[in-house]
Amino acid sequence: MTVSSGSPGWYLRRLSRMGPREVGGRVADTARRRRWRSAPPACPDVTGARFTAVLPAGAAAAVPPDAVKRLVAEADRLMAGHAEYFGVARDDLADPDWWYDPKTGRRAPDGYAFDVPYRDEEAVGDVKQIWELSRHHHLTVLAAAYAVTGNERYAERVAEHLRSWWAANAPLRGVHWTSGIELGIRLLSWVWVRRLLDGWPGAAGLFEDNPVALRQIWHHQRWLAAFPSRGSSANNHAVAEAAGQFAAACAFGWFPSSARWRADALRSLDQHLRSNTFGSGLNRELASEYHGLVLELGLAAVAEADTAGVPVPATVRLVLLRMTDALAAVVDDRLRPPRQGDADDGHGLVVDGAGTDRWASLLATGDALFGRLGWWPEVTGADVRTPLLAALVRHTAPAVARPASRPAHFADAGMTILRGPDGVWCRCDGGPHGFLSIAAHAHADALSVEVRHDGVDVLADPGTYCYHGQPGWRRYFRSTLGHNTLELDGADQSVSGGPFLWTRHARSRVLVADASGEGVARWCGEHDGYRPSVHRRRVELAAASRELRVVDEVRGPRRAVRLAFHLGPAVTADLTGNRALLTWTRDGEDRSAVLDLPAQLSWRAHRGESDPPLGWYSPGFGRREPATTLVGTGFTVGTQGFTTVLGFQG
Repeated sequence: MTVSSGSPGWYLRRLSRMGPREVGGRVADTARRRRWRSAPPACPDVTGARFTAVLPAGAAAAVPPDAVKRLVAEADRLMAGHAEYFGVARDDLADPDWWYDPKTGRRAPDGYAFDVPYRDEEAVGDVKQIWELSRHHHLTVLAAAYAVTGNERYAERVAEHLRSWWAANAPLRGVHWTSGIELGIRLLSWVWVRRLLDGWPGAAGLFEDNPVALRQIWHHQRWLAAFPSRGSSANNHAVAEAAGQFAAACAFGWFPSSARWRADALRSLDQHLRSNTFGSGLNRELASEYHGLVLELGLAAVAEADTAGVPVPATVRLVLLRMTDALAAVVDDRLRPPRQGDADDGHGLVVDGAGTDRWASLLATGDALFGRLGWWPEVTGADVRTPLLAALVRHTAPAVARPASRPAHFADAGMTILRGPDGVWCRCDGGPHGFLSIAAHAHADALSVEVRHDGVDVLADPGTYCYHGQPGWRRYFRSTLGHNTLELDGADQSVSGGPFLWTRHARSRVLVADASGEGVARWCGEHDGYRPSVHRRRVELAAASRELRVVDEVRGPRRAVRLAFHLGPAVTADLTGNRALLTWTRDGEDRSAVLDLPAQLSWRAHRGESDPPLGWYSPGFGRREPATTLVGTGFTVGTQGFTTVLGFQG
């Protein structure tokens, strides 16, 4: 059973996942919030501030024409007031209400920030919808459009929005002062807005000569210094907080505390980049989109350090290098990474227009900063961010050994990528159940597989869809039944205690990972989430026959079984008995495969069902679409396994 976030039961479960040091820190945070209610910190007077963290001459002119075209098109769309966030279209961005949620029609309440019940959709609305606009990515896009065109109408709109936001969101008032990750990303956006507007005559008057801006920048940094994510919450949020704090302390280093904030933030960034990343380079949250977010934030922080002449620990660049190589290793032939764990479309720095491939952009930046290896996939297309970051970074790759060939097995993360001919790609999951004691962004997906053909989801990871406000959908998209794996007795492998809390974690281990075998790649893993039973899965990908074989074994007492295979939204299934003919189209060409399912189970196709949810695919946060899910039901059969064979045709 999932307990709603904020209920008494949730608080008890949440407390149980904390250590004494974290509890002590949170008690101190509570006391500080009470003090700030009656006596908020006062911003010191600042005179003579100057912004020097500018782009080198010619950096904006180096942006490729295709990237400029996409950027300007997006900027013009924003100027007309149009945008879309998490599947909800907005046409009010010419003069937005910063506290309004267009999804529910609700407006967040005013009041002392730490009194705002931001997890309560009835009281606040969908907080993700409200927060996203105030990360000010749309302003970095408009500022970038000014930088590459010199058209002052983009700069003027940026100034209007910043002044509007600052007036509506006084320090410590309202929903935008409740979460550190929001403050950190917003600070990074402001640094880039000021940098990209440097040629505009009004830039200094908007920032360093503006007491309101100075007060906002100071209070953001003071907040982050006072309330860091700690203990069981020190995941990607801690990286975002440190990166934003560090960027602001470098570029806006105008305050008496700036040197201390800069040093503390750099120390925190170094610590959390290392703690959030496996030695192999994969993100410990085992969620690909958070890998991208952390990598973006880290690269942006290094650019600020080099611009300010601040030495960075070698470990920072080493982690970013390993993250980049790991990303290059796991993407499919269309440069798509695994769909694993939570994904909320979060970005660290946005200066590109719609249609720019995020993963290609990150690999292009990695190439510019570290140099690509011979086994890296080819990256085509252009972006704005890469030449701008590359113009700021003064150092290149650390002098360390890098993989001589494309890695396929990441032992610490429990991820194995099997590759076959014609773009057959298969991810096998035998890794830990998330990161830290709460495993906030994990799904109950132990031993799941994800299979693509030339970039098309065939056996798909359905995604995330939502966080707050829709508990039934949240449960489904992170459930065992919601993944390509086996469920026993109608229960998840790991036990949920809330939408971002797991109270018992299935333990997985990989027994075989041979992705380089002659003709046949093999993988085998098991987990103990259904104690006393053990679920073991074997996967074989045969190159010659273009056939994927999955064998599931359950060792233990007789139990009810549900085995699910989720098809991608482009795939149509014709199910007859235990055989399904799968068809789809890629680049105008018809493709097909045959899925032979275990005959011991009774099979049924589900599509777009809501009570309870089953048969859905989420292409992005806040969006879902019907997709076919094949579910087999029955009972365990002693030592006999359930064999599934996927054979690609033509």
